[in-house]
Amino acid sequence: MQSYSDPFFYVVANDLFEQMIGERFLKEDYWRYLSEVIIMMYQTAKVFSDNGKNVLIDGIFVERPELKPHYEKVKDLFNEYPFEIVEVYCPLDICRKRNIERGDRAEDQSEWQSKIMAKNISYSCSVNTSLNTSEECAEIIIKTLFGKFKK
Repeated sequence: MQSYSDPFFYVVANDLFEQMIGERFLKEDYWRYLSEVIIMMYQTAKVFSDNGKNVLIDGIFVERPELKPHYEKVKDLFNEYPFEIVEVYCPLDICRKRNIERGDRAEDQSEWQSKIMAKNISYSCSVNTSLNTSEECAEIIIKTLFGKFKK
């Protein structure tokens, strides 16, 4: 693996923000509360960016009625901001296996998520986690988006 100058990122993630919602409310109206906190997650990322910080948003663009048009809303929110979308994926059968191994996700979570994901997303870079290690994926992303590798 090549050595590169690591850019530092603050991370905001769907999972982290979902944990801010009480279990009772998630059971009561999962998509209502999750949709609200997802929008707040993007606004939080914007605050970091406004302060000159690199931010990585870990999430997916789901086209649920509560968020529609999710992908367009995000593009509008980050209009005139440095904003790149990276696709991190693997085949669904591998996702299923990983969900089972994690133990904190439904076995079919990746399947139902893929069915409600936004279509025609314009990605700046794509990595397949079934073909590359996490480190290799990070290297591909950094090289593609930053292009600053040390020799």
